[in-house]
Amino acid sequence: MRAFIILIGLALQCLAEFPALDERLSNYEYPYEVSLHKFEAQGQPVEMAYMDVTPETPNGQTVLLMHGKNFSGAYWKGTADLLRGQGYRVVIPDQIGFGKSSKPTDLQYSFQALAVHTKGLLDHLEIPSVMVVGHSMGGMLATRFALMFPDRTGKLVLVNPIGLEDWKKMVPYQPIDEAYEAELKKTPESVKEYMSKAYFDGKWDAAWDDLLAIQAGWAQGPAKEKMAMVGALTSDMVFTQPVLYEFSSLKVPTLLIIGNRDRTAIGKNRAEPKVAEKMGLYAQLGQKTAVTIPGSKLVEFKDVGHLPQVEEFAKYAKELTKFLAR
Repeated sequence: MRAFIILIGLALQCLAEFPALDERLSNYEYPYEVSLHKFEAQGQPVEMAYMDVTPETPNGQTVLLMHGKNFSGAYWKGTADLLRGQGYRVVIPDQIGFGKSSKPTDLQYSFQALAVHTKGLLDHLEIPSVMVVGHSMGGMLATRFALMFPDRTGKLVLVNPIGLEDWKKMVPYQPIDEAYEAELKKTPESVKEYMSKAYFDGKWDAAWDDLLAIQAGWAQGPAKEKMAMVGALTSDMVFTQPVLYEFSSLKVPTLLIIGNRDRTAIGKNRAEPKVAEKMGLYAQLGQKTAVTIPGSKLVEFKDVGHLPQVEEFAKYAKELTKFLAR
């Protein structure tokens, strides 16, 4: 009985640490002012939230930051502060389906569509070209953007991008209805367990707790069912639309920043054990990808997980700024 009470207490503590969030994150504060780019996508009006961070002393260049699937533009604060201080204008969108942007459940989600939305935002802001930094799922999107709009992409930085292997060849397909049911079962505790295992190879530091806030908040929020469907639809996009087969077609200077302790692999929990143990091995995937992307530079952090920009900021910042400035 005492053990049960302790477990209940821990669960309530976790809920208290991560408040429930609505679908547009109205009670979740972003580090910079948020604006909305309104447009029509697939016959319906949508709103794309974004932060446009301007420096005090502009250097004439703009950096576009693309977030991962389980995050929003807000987690780019450290990078945006760094780049702003060096004179860069920094544009940080929440893609449609994420963060403070619209969450349609009757939209065909694709990386091509998200790339077009992003180009539309840059057109709206009258920005002719950008240097693109993408993390996690944002790395897949950044790659697609650079492939579709090479004339708008000055440089490309991929920070622990996912999609460096084709999970379809290793894992049975999960229908969207099944993915929806799995998303519904998420709790703040299960979100933390997943991030610990996948992102940091079983480790966790209290300093990373902020990374849990959005997913934990949606898991217990008023739009839980809707967010579960959006999560299922966007997961299907990630699983079924690999970009690794087109890495060789990239024509822009590219930097790969890879934390080798990362173990992220979509569908790994559905794979056969012998297959699962070979998935998400970033020490191997980073090197393989660097060979595939023409003229790319690879920087590896040997004891860093999925988020070098959080776990090892100083080293990450040094490599990022050196590459952007050269």
